[in-house]
Amino acid sequence: MKQIAILGSTGSIGTQALDVIRLHSDLFHAQVLAARRSVDKLLEQAMEFKPAYVVITDEQAAEEFKRKYTGSAKILTGEQALCTAAGLPDVNLVLVSVVGVAGLAPTLAAIEAEKELALANKETLVAGGKLVTLAARKHNVLIRPVDSEHSAIFQSMLGQDRKGIHKLLLTASGGPFFGKTRNELAHVTLKDALKHPTWNMGVKVTLDSATMFNKGLEVIEAHWLFDVDYDHIQVVVQPQSLIHSMVEYVDGSIIAQIGNPDMRLPIQFALTYPKRLPSPSHEFVDWSRLAGIKIAMPDTRVFRSLGLAFEAGKDGGDTAAAFNAANEEAVRAFIQERISFLSIFDVTEEVLNHWKREEIHSIEDIHAADARARFMAEEAIKKAEL
Repeated sequence: MKQIAILGSTGSIGTQALDVIRLHSDLFHAQVLAARRSVDKLLEQAMEFKPAYVVITDEQAAEEFKRKYTGSAKILTGEQALCTAAGLPDVNLVLVSVVGVAGLAPTLAAIEAEKELALANKETLVAGGKLVTLAARKHNVLIRPVDSEHSAIFQSMLGQDRKGIHKLLLTASGGPFFGKTRNELAHVTLKDALKHPTWNMGVKVTLDSATMFNKGLEVIEAHWLFDVDYDHIQVVVQPQSLIHSMVEYVDGSIIAQIGNPDMRLPIQFALTYPKRLPSPSHEFVDWSRLAGIKIAMPDTRVFRSLGLAFEAGKDGGDTAAAFNAANEEAVRAFIQERISFLSIFDVTEEVLNHWKREEIHSIEDIHAADARARFMAEEAIKKAEL
């Protein structure tokens, strides 16, 4: 039985990972459950899955959890506890699905402990791609991507000569605003932006899909995961969310990974690689209901996030960390109704326009860049406030 540490068990990816574990309880055990402050949900999970360890990083929430918990798991608290959990000797595989740059340190801890690693945290590779990939090579750890797009590329490369890759084709659903003009997006509300046509995700990821910042982040991730130059990465829109991404080879052949939009599929593959288990939903693509698969090009004049992502990635150093942090602050301000939807793009662009790039040599460098970008973003937000 494989012992799994789920860092971020109460989030969207974490709860779906537990769905997979529930379905295959003869193969997997949730040895560690970790959350920030979702006490009631974590209590429910801990009582059902009976982990050996529970991590709760928010100290106040941890005290509440301790008062209410009646199980036998050892309770670890504080941010450092994520790193401790990632390196536990009785853990085989670490699934990193915590939100934000907080995922970077436990990812590196899991790599240094030479654990199997399933990565569902975008910010880890966007901000710290150089550190993470160097560590993974040093410790011979294969990073198994959990994002549906990167899992699709990962699967489309299996058994292939990587030297034969011509282009990575990252697919985007287009979100709720595909085909809209800037004028049509000028007055959209949070409620409008959260109406994703195909995926059921958390608030931040859903908003990033609406702005296509998620695809910009995924471009940077793909560069680091697959060691492919930015000039050989392209974003295309596939509104049905059936083609999860593709790899084009030098002979003109394209290999695609196609499946129903169900995040449990890439999660399960990351846990079982290289083996495959039956579909968690037991549902397969019903081709009789499809008139055709649609492919379109994104409007980069409206969705400026894509161009900004390519620029940030190519600039190197800590610029991608700034891109990520500025977007996070802008999204938070939009949720708080401080700025308009279109100002999310403006704030991020202003930060990058004034960014002074520095090299990254450590986690501390990344945290410094993250803090500097958030300060600059707040200044830009104040100028754009409604």
